[in-house]
Amino acid sequence: MARPQHMPPDDSALRPLIDRIGATHVTQRLEIETRRDHQLFGQGRLFFNLENWLTAAPIIRAGLQLTGLYQRARREANQVLVRENVVTSPRLPSVFDNFTILQISDLHVDLSEQALKHLISFVGDLRYDICVLTGDYRGQTYGPFQRAIDGIGELRTKLRGPIFGVLGNHDTIRLAPALETMGIRMLFNEVETISRGDARIYLSGVDDPHFYRADDIPKVAAQIPREALSILLSHTPETYREAAEHGFDLMLSGHTHGGQLCLPGGRAIKLEAVLPRHMGNGAWRYGNLAGYTSVGVGTSLLPVRLNCPPEVTLHHLRCGPR
Repeated sequence: MARPQHMPPDDSALRPLIDRIGATHVTQRLEIETRRDHQLFGQGRLFFNLENWLTAAPIIRAGLQLTGLYQRARREANQVLVRENVVTSPRLPSVFDNFTILQISDLHVDLSEQALKHLISFVGDLRYDICVLTGDYRGQTYGPFQRAIDGIGELRTKLRGPIFGVLGNHDTIRLAPALETMGIRMLFNEVETISRGDARIYLSGVDDPHFYRADDIPKVAAQIPREALSILLSHTPETYREAAEHGFDLMLSGHTHGGQLCLPGGRAIKLEAVLPRHMGNGAWRYGNLAGYTSVGVGTSLLPVRLNCPPEVTLHHLRCGPR
């Protein structure tokens, strides 16, 4: 017998999340997940969901092999770089000057195990104040996710807290309880306050805006004082206009992989996102909103990259004019 719409799922692991964000949010997301494996058209921001097309990976592999680039692309996908980005804002309290955020995005653990191993080998030596994870922990867009949990658990042992995260378009909401058990605070259209003495900045995160369309930026913005510095975690940067309209200072995203397969010079052959190309990789600005789109650690479809090496990013917040 079909479950009535918006009735809470019978899952004790999800109960704390249901109590926190509501049965409607959880149930609607699970309903989309149940048809995800054959949802090629019509769901989310793109008309055609390439990542759900089973033929895509063999075609890309064959193309790289024919051009003699496959082994090079495999090697590049495993060498994770550390990039640094400076963000200045007149709204940053002086006590937070040089506050540093480590951003890790798009791990895609079960497709990118060698990249994860490389990250684990050095991430414990990085210096930062908080860590944020901007989604896509699982390699596939549907199916099992235990390997993703295990890989993140191994990475977690090398990370210092506090750690915050959001889900991406590859992620089932059933990942959230395990991640929170590890001490990763998952944000579902929620806000956290970070304090130093009497000074505060605000960190918020929205559920996946790309495939699930589960974000609620107005709800998040309403919880933040207008004069305060505000940071938004959003798996995809596609919501940049709405973030700017609601006064956010900094938006940290991933999703695009920077194109993953790029021409020399890093120009993406294709971005799986609806946004200007210059917002698909690295730092950008839209009005008063500073943004950064991480190319991520892992890969989609195949563990290959060309002219677009994987990365984690240290964002240094500084007092000063935009």
